[in-house]
Parts: sequence; structure tokens; C-alpha cells
Amino acid sequence: MEFTHRQLFQKHMAPTSDAPLALEIKSAEHIYLTDISDKKYIDLISGIAVSNVGHRNPEVIQAIKDQLDQYMHLMVYGEYIQSPQVLLAEALAKSTKTDSLNQVYFTNSGAEAVEGAMKLAKRYTKRREIIACHKAYHGATQGALSLAGDEHFKNSFRPLLPDVRHIQHGDFADLQDITTKTAAIFIEIVGGEAGIRTASKSYFQALRARCTEVGCLLVLDEIQTGFGRTGTFWAFQAMDIVPDILLSAKGMGGGMPIGAFMANESLMQTLSYAPVLGHITTFGGHPVSCAASLATLKFILNNQLLDEVDAKHQLFKELLIHPIIKEFRGAGLMIAVEMQDFKTVKAVIDECIINGLITDWFLFCDNSLRIAPPLVITHEEIKMACNILLQAMNKVYKN
Repeated sequence: MEFTHRQLFQKHMAPTSDAPLALEIKSAEHIYLTDISDKKYIDLISGIAVSNVGHRNPEVIQAIKDQLDQYMHLMVYGEYIQSPQVLLAEALAKSTKTDSLNQVYFTNSGAEAVEGAMKLAKRYTKRREIIACHKAYHGATQGALSLAGDEHFKNSFRPLLPDVRHIQHGDFADLQDITTKTAAIFIEIVGGEAGIRTASKSYFQALRARCTEVGCLLVLDEIQTGFGRTGTFWAFQAMDIVPDILLSAKGMGGGMPIGAFMANESLMQTLSYAPVLGHITTFGGHPVSCAASLATLKFILNNQLLDEVDAKHQLFKELLIHPIIKEFRGAGLMIAVEMQDFKTVKAVIDECIINGLITDWFLFCDNSLRIAPPLVITHEEIKMACNILLQAMNKVYKN
């Protein structure tokens, strides 16, 4: 008996929920996905902030092909000089526009970057306490999950790491909870899974000052915001601060798996001794992924995609006017559209999928609709997407 791919999916793929979207996609291009019945969908979430330069970007594909003609995996991370790694590391350091974030440790994912940064912070400061924010999400591995700011999401997996505390994102008073006992605070410039929550420039400058005052490392999680999503290459650049450690992944790879944590040489060197090989990875910095990432970085900068982000944000804001919408929040092309409740959001999402548009909600804010399209989306495509969204909202609102 021959099984269909859908049957194999149900039979052999470990589930993450009892209700996956279960779309069977046969191809992807630009902002579009095409299923096995040739139905096209606008991908309005970029595979959750991954496909910043669009699906199958030609320059990314060419970089992958060129690298495949040279070599793939050679050796565990940090032993051989591999041109895709060193050229990407140089480009990333330059992209920060600061001299302090001058070394990069490559990983396979954002969660791995979080784990490495946690180890680095404890190793460098010789402190144990780590602070994160309520409603924050930093990954699903043991350490990253310990930082999650939602007890329901992590309670079933306890015991997790000790000495993790939480503060309110954007609350000045809570900054006093950062003390000389704190190794690091992990924080997002824009709270992604909290439903696109932003804080003021003055807050982040006060946070930077407090960390400096007590010797705590400031770790900025830019796994969702990095590589141009908010309108600057890194979201921290709009806040006039510099972190001690910077985290990246998702949009970094142009669709390929890669992550990184970046810091000053003085911090990074502590991972190389006592013990030697204190933090190692087999596939981190895979040359094919690094080649794809470098092509992604160059494409964003060479095509001035950052210059268009604010105008595209404004177009979404101008077009998405409807009585079902309670609030429109956003930073660049990272947008939340709040509705009355999850039931309403889910009904709109389902109607959108029927009409050829993919969107989603947020882990810790299920009454809001997620909009995070590829940065290459055109103004006409934004109008098409908003038309589908408004039609879906009309149908749900009338019912």
C-alpha cells in the first residue's frame, strides 16, 4: 500500500499541536507558496520572520550552488579557516556599526544562540542569575525555555534552570531588579511572541545604563528583528545603544538554518579556555548556510530594502481599517492586529487561508493577528494582501 504525503505526515512526523495547518506545498517563490493543487498563497508571515528576502531568492540560491561546488561540512566549528564563515563574520561585525561586537559564534538556530549566550554570560561574569521578561519567548530548548515568560508554556517541563527571574518589558521601576548578582538580562527590542510590544528609546538607554552600573551583560535577542525587519538592519540601532551580546537567526539565513551570537573579543575568548572547547558545535557555521546568509545580508543592503520598510508599514496601517480591529501595533514589517479574542482571530486566519493568504497568531498573545511579510513585498502586493484580510474580517464580523 502506497501512502500519500499527507498520510506519511500524520503517521511519521512528530506533532507540535493537534491542529497543524497541514498545507502541502510543492513550490515557493518571492512572497508566494503553491500547494499540490496549484493554489497560490501569499505568505504574510515569512515562515515566522525567516524569508526576509523572499522565498528562493535568486542571489541566495546562486550563493548556495556556488558553495556546493566547493565544499560542504569539513570539520567541527572553529578548527578550519573556511571562507564562507570568515566573510560572513566580517560582514556581520560591520553591519552592527560598532567596534565592540567584533566576534561571532555561529550556531544552527536561534535557540542555540540563546544557549551559547547564557553560557558565555555566566562564564564571563562568574554570576548565576539571569533575567528575562514576562511574555518573552527565546526558544524551546532547556535553557531558552527557562527564560520564557509564560508559566503555562513551560510548566510541564519543570524543573528548568534555577536562578532565572522575570521583569516587565518597558517598566523603568523593574530595572532595579538588575543587580550585582545578575549575570545577564535577555531582552527583545520588540517583544515578538508577546504580540509586538515595543518600549521607548529612553527605556533602553536606562536599561543599558543600569547594566553598565552593576556589571550585568545586556543580551539583545534580535532573532526576529534582525536583518532589517524593523527598518534598521538591527533594531538596537534605532535605540542608540550597543548590547554586550547580540543574538541572530531566522531572517539571517535567507531560508537556510543558521544562528549566531556576537560579542566583543574579550568576552568571546573566555569560551576558549578553562575548559578548552567549553562551547562547541558540529554543524554550527555550516559553509552552505553561511554562504546563504552572506548573500542575504548583501541583498538587503545592496537593494536598499531598509529604506522601504517604514513606507510599507504605513501602507498596512492605512489600509487595515475595520471595526473588528481593536489595535494596530508594529515596528516596521513586524505587525500585530489585535481583535476581540482568539476565536475571532482564528476565524479570520481560516478565512484568509481559504482565500489564499497565510497568517498566524502569537504564542503569548492569541487575540492578535501576525503580519511579517518578506521585506521584498511590493506596494501592490500589500494592497492585495490587505484586500484578502479585509474580506475575511468582513465575513467574520457579519457572522
